[in-house]
Amino acid sequence: MKTINDFNFKEKKALVRVDFNVPQSADLKVTDNTRIQAVKPTIEKILNDGGSVILLSHLGRPKGKFCEEFSMKNLIPEIEEVFGKTVKFCEDCMSEDAQKMTNDLKDGEILLLENVRFYEQEENGDVEFAKKLASYADAFVNDAFGTAHREHASTAVIAQFFPSTKFFGLLMAKELEAIDKVLKNGEKPVLAILGGSKVSSKITIIENMLPAIDHLLIGGGMAFTFIKALGGEVGNSIVEEDKLGLALEILEKAKRLNVDVHLPVDVIMADEFNNDADTKEVDIYDIEPGWMGLDAGTKSRLLFNDVVMKCRTILWNGPIGVFEMPNFAAGTISLGDSIAEATKLGAFSLVGGGDSVAFVKKFGYEDKVSYVSTGGGAMLESLEGKELPGVKAINQ
Repeated sequence: MKTINDFNFKEKKALVRVDFNVPQSADLKVTDNTRIQAVKPTIEKILNDGGSVILLSHLGRPKGKFCEEFSMKNLIPEIEEVFGKTVKFCEDCMSEDAQKMTNDLKDGEILLLENVRFYEQEENGDVEFAKKLASYADAFVNDAFGTAHREHASTAVIAQFFPSTKFFGLLMAKELEAIDKVLKNGEKPVLAILGGSKVSSKITIIENMLPAIDHLLIGGGMAFTFIKALGGEVGNSIVEEDKLGLALEILEKAKRLNVDVHLPVDVIMADEFNNDADTKEVDIYDIEPGWMGLDAGTKSRLLFNDVVMKCRTILWNGPIGVFEMPNFAAGTISLGDSIAEATKLGAFSLVGGGDSVAFVKKFGYEDKVSYVSTGGGAMLESLEGKELPGVKAINQ
């Protein structure tokens, strides 16, 4: 893997593709700077070498048009706070001003270019657009794992203009190493925990991972499709009726590959999808008509804890209950506690995918697991076995 550690940036300009697609408040202040903090080591390495940095990112979905709320200039106070340096700003990536500002950039300085998605050429993967951006720098660094699955001008197309000076940033390298640790060289036993609502969104992940894992734990809404396929009564619980046959095929394939599959055995059921609903704890095969399962039950939590504690490599993608409602968060919290304890005892734990990451942040588990992925879609496509365009472009 060709990373920035393989290059000295002294007196070089580095165009660094970052993912600063961060949440903002109504008055456009950054409310979570995780993605900015995540690339700090990359920026510091380049500056400490004696180079300069040209930052390139997207923000929101402006669909090729300028709009004030998605301007990168709104992020400057937060970027300056995190990096501890003044950040210059260019409000048009394609202008003569951009050419002049990049030409004049001195070693040790940072320049932020305007939102790359203000230009429709970005999402179209336009070669000339990428070539113009490339002309501003001596080297290209991709540290935007969150967009590595996009074949856009600034994530994949641009790399061809830097045949010998294109590198992964330190964040990208960590993301790719974490995924490899699960899929290729994880210490056994390897456990994949898949939750969330739909089997259909996880089919290719399951099929790609089965040969690499020893245990598969299925929770959350997707578990009810498996339970119904096995003959259980699931009431009004979320079920993909057209995936019942597929659920049985997955169980059969897991059996052939000697992968132990663990499903919930009991459930907290509710009479409506509401935090204040009436609840009962029942066997997961016996959910009453009109009721729905919204969290893992007490026995399931103990079962899942036993599985987690005997594994040395753990991937967690998707909650096992509706944790957004306090009364149905206990199962996912219990699972988080188990993974934190296993990590403390030396297991490697990787958390990824939007809802899992949201849970980990909300309940303070970020420092209790080995790695929290910054890229939802990119991580899921990696787990599916796809080569990401942003990764391929650097490796070519």
